[in-house]
Amino acid sequence: MADKADIAQELIDERMTRALAARQAPRRHVVPVDDECVDCGETIPAARRERVPYALRCVECQSAKEGRR
Repeated sequence: MADKADIAQELIDERMTRALAARQAPRRHVVPVDDECVDCGETIPAARRERVPYALRCVECQSAKEGRR
């Protein structure tokens, strides 16, 4: 089982990978290839990816993380 430091490092690595890819991509609207929620593994809906292209979680998991339901 991963501890909090491992989970945090995974998120940092994921965000860094996406940031580097965004810098190398042409300056147009680019939706990252990896569209799976980091928590539940479900596909993040296209509408959410368009509104929040850097989203790592689906709406449900993000709401749960923020303590909202």
